[in-house]
Amino acid sequence: MKSIIKVCFLTSILGFVGWFQSDAQTRKYISQFSHFQSYYNPGLTGYEGSTLRAFVRNQWSGVDGAPTTYFISGELDFGEVRGEEDPALMGKNAVSINFRQDNYGAFRESELMVGYASRVRLTESLNLRLGIGLNYQSVRLDGNSLTAEELNDPTIGQYAGSFSDMQILDFNIGIALTHAKYYMSYGMQRVNGGRIMSGDEFMDGYPASSVFQAGYREALSPNLAVIFNAFYRTQKDLEDNFEMNLKALLMDRLWVGVGTRVNYATNLQLGVMTKRIRLGYVYEFPVAGSYLLPGNTHEFTAVFSLFRDNVRRDPKEVLIW
Repeated sequence: MKSIIKVCFLTSILGFVGWFQSDAQTRKYISQFSHFQSYYNPGLTGYEGSTLRAFVRNQWSGVDGAPTTYFISGELDFGEVRGEEDPALMGKNAVSINFRQDNYGAFRESELMVGYASRVRLTESLNLRLGIGLNYQSVRLDGNSLTAEELNDPTIGQYAGSFSDMQILDFNIGIALTHAKYYMSYGMQRVNGGRIMSGDEFMDGYPASSVFQAGYREALSPNLAVIFNAFYRTQKDLEDNFEMNLKALLMDRLWVGVGTRVNYATNLQLGVMTKRIRLGYVYEFPVAGSYLLPGNTHEFTAVFSLFRDNVRRDPKEVLIW
């Protein structure tokens, strides 16, 4: 009897994987979203200066075919290149390049994004940032790895036993108000809804996604700072996504934090900071009652500062978001 129950449970899990992947494969999660603001909004390119960034995310560990994500990006602030005294405030232009790969079940999705941001100084401490990005995505389907549910899908099932590829070209836009202590932003990904496609069309397009981000940080003492970030995303074919993170930075070297993906998951965060490098780790687990698969998520992040050391230039400055 126990063996029968186990088989039924695993069959249900695999069926859910197939449904989730075919219905919601455009949804990408980053628990430490505040370290990768410009991925969601090109207007925030260069907000933390010139950097190299990367993360690896292993979602639903222990489940075969569960999503795994690899990401690397570079941001270049031209004000830092020219050696301006306060490039975050005085600089005017920044560019970025992002590469992301997601592997989930029978799918491998690669995304290349190039972004540009221009800044207008509104007051002594406040900037308006505008950005645009070009987005190219390539999705590969391995028909030999389809689940039973996917084989019954009239769109995907026809590719059983073969390999198929599709390419999508689109663009992103963003606007943001930025200050040393806070920011508010709105970005739209895939503005054209994925209408420029080539190859085999085994997906129903990529609807536009709207992303709101905001954050506030404060240095409470020379050895303690607090940072709060919020993230809201809406897309017509998926449930709304609302996330929050709260971190404490200790002695400008160590941070601890907690975050939530409302109604779905909670995470614990830990990170260390050296002269030029920030390293972070997230352990994420589903909340009780969530329909997400059992299993936990591990996320590792790294940020390397190209031109500036991770040291305060002002007693009230906070070094991370």
